[in-house]
Amino acid sequence: MLNKIKDARFLVLSLILAGVASMIGLSGCATADNQGLMDEPQTWTNNILPRISVGDTVTVTISGLDVEVPPMIKPIKDDGTISLPDVGEVQAAGKTPGELEAAIHNLYVPKIYTHINITVVLTSDRVYFVRGEVKQPSRELYTGPVTVTRAIASAGDFTDFANHKNVVLIRSNGKRYTIDCDRILDGDDPDPPVYPGDQIVVKRRFL
Repeated sequence: MLNKIKDARFLVLSLILAGVASMIGLSGCATADNQGLMDEPQTWTNNILPRISVGDTVTVTISGLDVEVPPMIKPIKDDGTISLPDVGEVQAAGKTPGELEAAIHNLYVPKIYTHINITVVLTSDRVYFVRGEVKQPSRELYTGPVTVTRAIASAGDFTDFANHKNVVLIRSNGKRYTIDCDRILDGDDPDPPVYPGDQIVVKRRFL
């Protein structure tokens, strides 16, 4: 009887270990979906319709009222919104200035006003962000072509705890890509370009 109990325990333990090994194997074989990583975002190539991004600043002007309302200068917050009187948070990132004008107009009319005119002007310099396990997390001014590894270097380079193989590039449209910077530095993978509104997040390495 004792031997049967031991055999049963051994069988259960073997099944558990097999399951763990299977999970480890699956995670090791998983690959990131990086299709389109090297492509220029459509909103970047279309200069006629620039898209608003996190880190930008817009000037919102409301006219057509009995009283004059001063222009409101609104930075785009990390969640992609701006705050406006009476209507609260408004999603701005990802929209063109014209689309944001229409969205703001629809929030005010006819619920609050019967008629107003909204004008949105994109007023800020273009920026990108480098965050996570870099020595100098920063908001960088986009002055010309830059790549992921160069952007990380401009932020003081990796910390000692950085996971070089798990760097996340988040485009301004929300598309996420996982990048192995060791493969880039070894010449095995291309170095992806960074565009205004992008975020680079360097993950922490767990020992």
